[in-house]
Amino acid sequence: EVQVVESGGASVQDGGSLRLSCAASVYVYRPYCMGWFRQAPGKEREGVAAIGSDGVATYADSVKGRFTISQDNAKTTLYLQMNDLKPEDTAMYYCVASYRVGCALRYEYKFWGQGTQVTVSS
Repeated sequence: EVQVVESGGASVQDGGSLRLSCAASVYVYRPYCMGWFRQAPGKEREGVAAIGSDGVATYADSVKGRFTISQDNAKTTLYLQMNDLKPEDTAMYYCVASYRVGCALRYEYKFWGQGTQVTVSS
């Protein structure tokens, strides 16, 4: 079982940068996959980025080239560096974790955090 707690959400201007952090509390095994999902008002939940224990990352097309996912050496702390933020990035961002070896964003992620709000204004 894994508990994840995210932080770092804030209000920034269009084109700004922000870094989200996620701390994972691992009860037995480290998660194989950790990532970030987001949900904006009136929109469906969207997978943003995920990274496996092998360090291989995957990104949604909408954030490629702007967002970078990373983790610490213990692979229990997750980061999302968000650059060139746009108003359409405004959403509640959730840290997620899974025991699946495959970390595709279409896969189900079992463990979710409470969310941290990111607001990008023009």
